[in-house]
Amino acid sequence: MQYTNLGHSGLQVSRIAIGSWLTYGSAVDGSGTDACIRAAMDAGVIFIDTADIYARGEAERVLGETLDGIQRSTYVLASKAFWPMSDNPNDKGLSRKHLFESCHASLRRLRTDYLDLYQCHRYDLHTPVEETVRAMGDLIAQGKVLYWGVSCWRAAQIKDACHFADALGVPRPISNQPPYSLLDREIEQEVIPTCEDEGLSQVVFSPLAQGILTGKYSGGTLPDGSRGADEQRNMFMRGHLSDTELLARVDEMVTIAGDLGTTPARLALAWNLRMANVASVIVGATRASQVEDNVVAVDLELSGDVIARLDELFPGPDELPEF
Repeated sequence: MQYTNLGHSGLQVSRIAIGSWLTYGSAVDGSGTDACIRAAMDAGVIFIDTADIYARGEAERVLGETLDGIQRSTYVLASKAFWPMSDNPNDKGLSRKHLFESCHASLRRLRTDYLDLYQCHRYDLHTPVEETVRAMGDLIAQGKVLYWGVSCWRAAQIKDACHFADALGVPRPISNQPPYSLLDREIEQEVIPTCEDEGLSQVVFSPLAQGILTGKYSGGTLPDGSRGADEQRNMFMRGHLSDTELLARVDEMVTIAGDLGTTPARLALAWNLRMANVASVIVGATRASQVEDNVVAVDLELSGDVIARLDELFPGPDELPEF
């Protein structure tokens, strides 16, 4: 495993992180969660990401059971807050009240005294950003949170948060958690340059585009037991599953992976990791074998020619497709 600093901080994270969205506490039971987390740790993965909204707290609860008894200093634990957890009008957003109460609830479910990284799961249009920044600063001062970050914030919003942190004399955010993959390269245009200027790293999710980039859905097939075949978990990938032109391009990527003697998943992850501002790539896994397969991506170095071929297949935001 490889490790790197998260943003302009001293916090070291593994370049592969294990996530819990749509898996632990829902599609994967406690024993399955335990197997995946232990496989990840055995492979050197020390970065674990979750959120209060994942399975309405169940992901945190199951992770808390799995992590209970494992030396706390050996892993980096991240969670998030923003989405409504009940019908209570204050049980949502990034207000001081909600952040404090959500943090305490996450700590209880995760069976820990502190979070290494606490993230604003979205931007809150109804709360002054300075209130959010000050609340994060106070959680850090109280020792309940060590560092904070954001998720899916726009470049201007990230810049504002850094400005207010400096003005208020509190720590800046050190990370942004956006989607990023060969099929979703929007952050390359403004978000990554801004984060490079302001000292934030990317912790990216959906690097395999919900599994589309594994090549398992060639021709629109839906293998039994796959996320694509699960009507409760495939809502974020249905558009891709019906896009025959896109699936044909994925088939070409599968060929490139074969030429390199690797898997499409490893190739897609290595492509993510080529970006210096991407500190860590979050992978989801329902089986320990998936974890073991994915972590190998950190050792896959891509040549300029391979990157150019992938850019032709999946153009970035400033490029126009030629097909």
